[in-house]
Amino acid sequence: MPSVVGLLEQHELTARRRVDELREEADRIQAELAAAEQEWQEWTIARQRVGALLSVPGDSGIADEAPSPPTTAAKQKSQVPVWREGLAWSALSVDYQRILRTLADRSRLGQGLMTCQEMAAVFGMDVVPARVEALRSKAKRLVARGWLAEPAPGRFMLVQGVSGPGGGS
Repeated sequence: MPSVVGLLEQHELTARRRVDELREEADRIQAELAAAEQEWQEWTIARQRVGALLSVPGDSGIADEAPSPPTTAAKQKSQVPVWREGLAWSALSVDYQRILRTLADRSRLGQGLMTCQEMAAVFGMDVVPARVEALRSKAKRLVARGWLAEPAPGRFMLVQGVSGPGGGS
């Protein structure tokens, strides 16, 4: 019959091996995550640079609202990541950054909530339903991803903790 100490040593050895295996797996996943985040950053930078090159002077500043010629491919929707502490505004397209910057300025000046009609006017756009609805769609997407809050229907504000283009709080 095995001794109690011998049985404990066997269980300890098994547990230690499992811990070692999990640590190796965690290290592998951390390395994979770092590589994936680097690739994501590179694609984000590439998209921003191409967007800057393709932007037309005198444009309204909200790129996906202007009708495109029928011969061009449909514009891919901008990806809006879920906000988390430390995530920089640069993770968003220029259009979304512009909305955040406007609401941040308004908050800093103590001017409160903002409607999409007001945003359109601030951006120098025609305050027509198509433009306002395009802004509303973007604002709602930012709300859904945690960047903005909508405390009253159609009135938006920056979420507490989302601060400045550099990210973080």
